[in-house]
Amino acid sequence: MSQELHCDNNCPFTKHHEHCIDSIRLFRELPADAKNKLLVNHTRTMHMKNERIVNEGDAIDEVLVITRGRIKTCHIDSNGDEHILDVLHEGQAIWHGMFLPEHTYQYDIVALTEVVLCRISRNDFMEVLRNSPETAMYLIEMLSKELQDANEKAFLFSIRHPEERIAAFLLFRDARCIGSTIDMKLDDIAASIGLRRETISRYLSKMEKNNLIRREGNGRLRVINRDELKNMYTL
Repeated sequence: MSQELHCDNNCPFTKHHEHCIDSIRLFRELPADAKNKLLVNHTRTMHMKNERIVNEGDAIDEVLVITRGRIKTCHIDSNGDEHILDVLHEGQAIWHGMFLPEHTYQYDIVALTEVVLCRISRNDFMEVLRNSPETAMYLIEMLSKELQDANEKAFLFSIRHPEERIAAFLLFRDARCIGSTIDMKLDDIAASIGLRRETISRYLSKMEKNNLIRREGNGRLRVINRDELKNMYTL
């Protein structure tokens, strides 16, 4: 069950006289008055681990900024199997699809940890876009980057050998995570790249033995030798 929070006492950004959207590339170059307009009517909610925050088919009425924790976007196929599309962490936002005529989520959003979200109204966001050509340009840049990331992830599924696919995925995640570790459980990695949990575990053990990675417990692993991982597959 989600819980609404108040920024005055709970938001780490407010305590440091910052905006949570300062960390979001799409928003951080906005003038201060535009940021303030976005945040006038915003709300903050807390969600428990494993809570389903959004269901596929729900309307996209808000920009969801992650101010604490991690979430996953996923899709359940007709056989009941889960496919993880992405894992997002604090400082990232979900806003894709809100510009489509039928702006609905094409995936579920589930909390991987306790999560705090800053929710910005779609209408407020669209109003700022109409009055800020610079933000519209940043949006185009962001969409271009997202398309590049999507192409890279699609490439992962073209790698047939499991070990090479895992190596490519670890580098993909390592380049996008905050901090020095990748925080994903075996089941989440398996669901992300279409391999069995046992297969992931076996090859991660081999990579750890060869000093390519180090597993640090609680679903955390650290990439030790990026160059050698890159040598395991050919782009």
